[in-house]
Amino acid sequence: MTINPHLRRIVHEDNRRTVDEIRAWVSQNKITSVGMLWLSGMATSIAFSWPRPHMKSSVKIMHARIHPQALTLGALLAAAGLVNYGQVYISRNFCNTSTHKGYD
Repeated sequence: MTINPHLRRIVHEDNRRTVDEIRAWVSQNKITSVGMLWLSGMATSIAFSWPRPHMKSSVKIMHARIHPQALTLGALLAAAGLVNYGQVYISRNFCNTSTHKGYD
């Protein structure tokens, strides 16, 4: 079954726009997005570890804290990398303007 190329282009542009909107929101709300990631990781970890009858509740809670902390650390490192990349990207674009040609 072939898909109409016009329809394919519209869907592709719509998906790209959605991804760009999500990327812009995360870029503007880094701490909120990291907090949401931690909260969802905590809820998921509790949901998966709570039904295990052989573990004490204190161990379940401790495990539920450790996994999201590792996830949050990775998200903070990624956010720091994105901030650094953004600053480098902006400075490179600034240096490539017509007033700074030849000074790269």
